[in-house]
Amino acid sequence: MALLVSSMATTLAFATNTCGYNKKAATMRSASSSKQTTSGIKLLTNVEKLRLLTKAEKAGLLSAAEKAGFSLSSIEKLGLLSKAEELGVLSAATDPSTPSALFTLSLALLGLGPFLVYLVPEEYPWEIGLQVVVALVSVLGGSAAFAASNFVSNLQKSS
Repeated sequence: MALLVSSMATTLAFATNTCGYNKKAATMRSASSSKQTTSGIKLLTNVEKLRLLTKAEKAGLLSAAEKAGFSLSSIEKLGLLSKAEELGVLSAATDPSTPSALFTLSLALLGLGPFLVYLVPEEYPWEIGLQVVVALVSVLGGSAAFAASNFVSNLQKSS
């Protein structure tokens, strides 16, 4: 897909130059098209389009975070955004393969839980406890991964 968009941008730039349009504008368009295919996702623009901050405010999440001591200045002082970038969280949010990877993880967790519960015998109490823990982890983790996949997918949509 990126190769197709890149070749279309090159063809557009060639056609624009051949027809006598402004060469500088065509070069800028070609460069911005190639940048768009590499960076791809305009994260803040999509956050604005989805009105995520308004929804968070209406849900009371911002006031709850402020009561817990998380304000923009405290986040900045703690360096959470730079730490998130070091861990690759922000890059993963803009990576086009993230939603499918999260969806695959959710399916694996949701399928693995019942499979392991089936495999573990029920002869001792600790084995039943293990089944409960595995079931909880797989259901909660699979559900969280599915929700995160859906969220990141919606966040990456350009329209």
